Amino acid sequence: MFRVQLALAAVFVFGLAPWLSGQVHYHPTGRPWDQRASAGPDADVPGWYYNLGTTGIRVELVEEHPKALLVRYVFPDTPADKSVEVGDLLVGVNKVPFEEAHQNGYGMDVFGARGPISELASAISSSQNRGRGNRTGKLSLLIKRRGELMNIALNMKRHQNKTLAKLLDYLVDHQREDGSWGSPPHDTFAPLALMSSSEKEHKLAVLKNVRMHAEKTRATDDSWLINWRYMAAGIVLCEYYLHTGEKWLLPEIQEVYDFLISSQYVDLSQLNPKSHDTHPHAVPKTPLDSHGGWGHNPGFEGYGPISMLTAQGALTFALMQRCGIEVDKKRHEAAYDFLRRASGENFYVWYEDQAAGANDWADMGRTGAAAIAFHLSPLGKEHRSYGKSYAGIIGKHPESFPDTHGSPIMGMGFGALGAFCNPVSFEKLMNANQWWFTLAECPDGSFYYQPNRDNAGYGADSRISASAAVAFILSLPTNSLALTGKKSRYGSR
Repeated sequence: MFRVQLALAAVFVFGLAPWLSGQVHYHPTGRPWDQRASAGPDADVPGWYYNLGTTGIRVELVEEHPKALLVRYVFPDTPADKSVEVGDLLVGVNKVPFEEAHQNGYGMDVFGARGPISELASAISSSQNRGRGNRTGKLSLLIKRRGELMNIALNMKRHQNKTLAKLLDYLVDHQREDGSWGSPPHDTFAPLALMSSSEKEHKLAVLKNVRMHAEKTRATDDSWLINWRYMAAGIVLCEYYLHTGEKWLLPEIQEVYDFLISSQYVDLSQLNPKSHDTHPHAVPKTPLDSHGGWGHNPGFEGYGPISMLTAQGALTFALMQRCGIEVDKKRHEAAYDFLRRASGENFYVWYEDQAAGANDWADMGRTGAAAIAFHLSPLGKEHRSYGKSYAGIIGKHPESFPDTHGSPIMGMGFGALGAFCNPVSFEKLMNANQWWFTLAECPDGSFYYQPNRDNAGYGADSRISASAAVAFILSLPTNSLALTGKKSRYGSR
């Protein structure tokens, strides 16, 4: 085994891979820095800034200082409190100036955390872990303040190998009264992570969430942006059934199946006529265009079915069959066919059912969702071999892990899950993104949603989403889910 630098020492082994990429672009309009969190501890922070690990510092990347980090906020009662000031420029670490300028952007050539971000992450890692050249637990920041250079030493706490346990407690503390955590990604990753625990409070939180999914789903539903919620429900309900064998879940899972069958796009008659006016470029030209996929809503509206939802649909059907639900083989195969049309020769999955190019790649959330869907496919060995190929490209290009289209948190969760189908790919993904885990960890043990190319999920509480995804990722090596290979006494294969 191996480990992300800040992941559980009992689960991972600290890797020595070079710092690789994943980054945010900044814009003259002020985006993303001018966005605010409206709740939680980050509501007091005046913008969506980078968290610098457990130091308590938030910084902005500014174009006029490409080799520095501008301090925008310091949390009270943290290592940097009363030592670092808003307006300080961090220009180096451990008495050495930062060497590289920021790399920002989005695409095959520009994903990156190179520059002050990665250099500081490496230093924080060393300060928190024995045996890596810093046994004192000190982090020295080179700061420029009102024209003067100074070194400021921070006392950094070493990790106590309880990261996952802390995160699970955090999720329980922030669960809503109705059993949810606020959105489909949260309500997928939080309960799945909690299923890795035998603690009574954690089990009760999972059951509360499962009941929420059961109560809010039915065979017929005309809610808006609905397919995301039903995919989350299907995955969680199936995993819980395979985990516990609670028979009351089977009718609930059947309802979700019936809804997903009705919402899957398989015929031109399902086309919303308004699509000709709102998204004429996306309207199907042939019966196979978008066939077998799911979009935000049932049938075909707007720009139609997309790969991320379709991969989740194929995965949900695979889990449902394991639960003993009779799944229409043709419908299931149609979802896999959609994903194959969306894949390049290198197995990178594009946004819809047209490949980006033979060897093009970008963010890997969709590819990860496809990997696990094929990996668990009941439709033959060829599908399962495809799963390894999808996982393989994630390991080959792990740079985009925290910089994903749409919902970055969802992309991270499914990207890691897909890579987990191939241990080598998962190791490469974790090692390449140690910088993100190091910097996203907050002094209270939660994780922060770092600035990203998209802001889906940011704005309410910027920590619940990231904490749910990280808890899920750290729980994967426990193999407590059918998703990660656990065999169940319930249902059927």
